[in-house]
Amino acid sequence: MKTTQDKWLFEISSKQKLVSFNFTEIWRYRDLLFLFVKRDIITAYKQTILGPLWYVIQPLFTSVIFTLIFNNLGQIKTGNVDPFLFNLTGITLWNYFKQCLTGTSNTFTKNQNIFGKVYFPRAIMPLSVTISNLVKFGIQFLILVGFYVFYLIKGDNLSVSFNYLMLLPLYVFMMALFGLGFGMLLSAMTTKYRDLTVLVGFGVQLLMYLSAVPYPLSEAKDKFPTTVATLVEYNPLSQIIEGFRFVVLNVGSIEVSKIFITLIICILTFLIGLVIFNKTEKSFIDTV
Repeated sequence: MKTTQDKWLFEISSKQKLVSFNFTEIWRYRDLLFLFVKRDIITAYKQTILGPLWYVIQPLFTSVIFTLIFNNLGQIKTGNVDPFLFNLTGITLWNYFKQCLTGTSNTFTKNQNIFGKVYFPRAIMPLSVTISNLVKFGIQFLILVGFYVFYLIKGDNLSVSFNYLMLLPLYVFMMALFGLGFGMLLSAMTTKYRDLTVLVGFGVQLLMYLSAVPYPLSEAKDKFPTTVATLVEYNPLSQIIEGFRFVVLNVGSIEVSKIFITLIICILTFLIGLVIFNKTEKSFIDTV
């Protein structure tokens, strides 16, 4: 017979630290995490005709449109790199950030029914979105590698910055961290301000044009007004995309100091988003 002094195996409590990312508890629910990741990947295009081909079609069509508008009409130069390959490189990484942000920005409103019925670490939801989108990014990155090889065979003068190749996972990690943190922050705010769900898609589209996705930073400095050029240059997303393109295509430039500053900004964004997320999960069910 159990006594009052018997200890529980697990204890669920709403009292926790604001900056809390309980890896032990998340590991305990790893099967659920993998289940959500699998669900996100399989159901994304389950009832579509082309299915997973949309992972390939979307970045390719966007790259073609950017090439026609920005490079052919806007006369934006991309150095010795073909404009299509230049745009595809930026779009591949940008899509990962966009999908992480939009996928986590409605965590509470989208999952309010399941959150109100059963307990599990709420951070599993945005984390599953980030991981599942990493799989999609891997598929699109393979497409990028395929086109890279095609242009090499074609005779284009391409080269990889092998001295900086180790930075490639770092840029992907920073993009994931920034998207996850920003998404958790927005997900907390949308529980009270539903208008944000409408503005997220529009805002992300505008943010893309301020993040040096369809043009190099050098072109922004030459053709944009000083205020806009400064905004683009110090945008952490611009630094990540510019650095990613430098490693893959050896165009543009990177600075160690700016990499360090960008990493700090990404970490701070994640921590702020985590604090707001943890605070909101305690009482969000009363407002959604």
